[in-house]
Amino acid sequence: MLPVLLDHLRVPRRGCGRARTRPDALIADKAYSSREHRALLRKRRIRTVIPERSDQQRHRRKRGTKGGRPVAFDAETYRNRNVVERSYNRFKQWRGLATRYDKLAVIFRGGAILRSIIIWLMPLRDTP
Repeated sequence: MLPVLLDHLRVPRRGCGRARTRPDALIADKAYSSREHRALLRKRRIRTVIPERSDQQRHRRKRGTKGGRPVAFDAETYRNRNVVERSYNRFKQWRGLATRYDKLAVIFRGGAILRSIIIWLMPLRDTP
């Protein structure tokens, strides 16, 4: 799904102008640490912030000098990934979104938009 996601990605500009289709960096977990994903991101000139899986590290070390260099990894940027994870978990607190009972994608999207509005309005409420 990563190539499909990158094809539909649009990063709006602050001022005028068309939306960017290439983000500055992609932060992902170890599940996306594959040669295909890294090659795709390298081809699109997107900086990857994906930790290398331990089995990939062992395999690279076992090959010695033919194993290549370790992948670049920015631990400071990766620490910010938990903000997205926490936001996603707040969405999943709604039972309808977590279990996906809706048959139509339009209804599911409406529920996601409604949940976003509720999350956005929570700090504005005046009762604890």
